[in-house]
Amino acid sequence: MRNPSWLVALLLGAPLFAAQPSPEPARVPKSVRGTLQSVDQRQGGVVMKADDGKRLSWRFSAAVVAEVAKVAIGAPTIVIYRQTSANQKRVTAIAFPGTASTPTYVNLTGERVVLRSTAAAADGTCTAKATGTVSESTIPAGGRAEVLEGCWCCGASGGSCEPGSRSGAGIAYLEACF
Repeated sequence: MRNPSWLVALLLGAPLFAAQPSPEPARVPKSVRGTLQSVDQRQGGVVMKADDGKRLSWRFSAAVVAEVAKVAIGAPTIVIYRQTSANQKRVTAIAFPGTASTPTYVNLTGERVVLRSTAAAADGTCTAKATGTVSESTIPAGGRAEVLEGCWCCGASGGSCEPGSRSGAGIAYLEACF
């Protein structure tokens, strides 16, 4: 009598089914809007009061904090981040709407990055509904770029990303692009 394959696998300690790698979770772009409350250059921290009234603290690199320290307390602020896992957020940028006449991005990541941008959808959102030509700019470390389109993302040089953030006319300091 032949042994069923599952019995042989069980006796030998072999797995019954090969484990399938789980897909990498999508890095959903999110942002928090509010006002700048304080900057602690020694600790690398920025505190903002979100539009919903919550007080939020964020850590940034020394280069980003040095630039944020030049912004007036009470200025409109947007922190753009990616939810990388259920309990972890990774900041992409901090932006200050109204501080420049066009969307301006300053690369403080320490590496060359690519900035991709496209026009917002008819309803003003940056989603898959946003159509049009995607513009791409390479920004050297410490460099800056201006774009005309409203939706953007940044990634490692040679990489790709989907424009899903919107900060509008003003300056955004790039912390990490992925």
